[in-house]
Amino acid sequence: MKGSLIVVAFFIAGCLLSWYLSAQDITIGGDAGRYVLYLLMFQVGLSIGSDTNMVRILKSIRPKLLLVPLATITGTLLFSALAAFFITKWSLFDCLAIGSGFAYYSLSSILITELKTASLGVQLATELGTIALITNIMREIMTLLGAPVFVKYFGRLAPICAGGATTMDTTLPIITKYSGKEFAFIAILHGISVDLSVPFLVSFFCSL
Repeated sequence: MKGSLIVVAFFIAGCLLSWYLSAQDITIGGDAGRYVLYLLMFQVGLSIGSDTNMVRILKSIRPKLLLVPLATITGTLLFSALAAFFITKWSLFDCLAIGSGFAYYSLSSILITELKTASLGVQLATELGTIALITNIMREIMTLLGAPVFVKYFGRLAPICAGGATTMDTTLPIITKYSGKEFAFIAILHGISVDLSVPFLVSFFCSL
């Protein structure tokens, strides 16, 4: 929760700085966003590669466990597609790109903004990236606040599916608290699997 609020604060600070620089006729290089994106992708690799449990997790993978991240990805894309029928401004593929963030708001928002600029223009691409940021932050917050409700009504796997890519880090403590410590391994494997899918799925839907 605190981490999400910090991200929002930095986002607002970036908007204010951009507006100030625009008012002063100062422009930021067009490649700045791309370099930030590269840095984020590098950070994703570092975070996964430096996980001391990675080898143990890989050795313990059973095909049945992969159904959990598959269910998360499938369910998210399905409801993202359904949402597109109620949103006239954005296309089906735009909604799918937003949903493909799976609560990984920092990467998905920058990736969408960068990739959609060519087809939508800077203003609309930035707006779509902002929607992705807010949507995926809300997903994380809803998981943090709603985990006990999800477990009560939908089962102990529900908070894991709701958490998306965050189940390997920020939402892991709340998942183990309400789902049980025996679900920690599934949550970590789920988070890694969904995390890896974000750049591929977002890029794919942004290209359509």
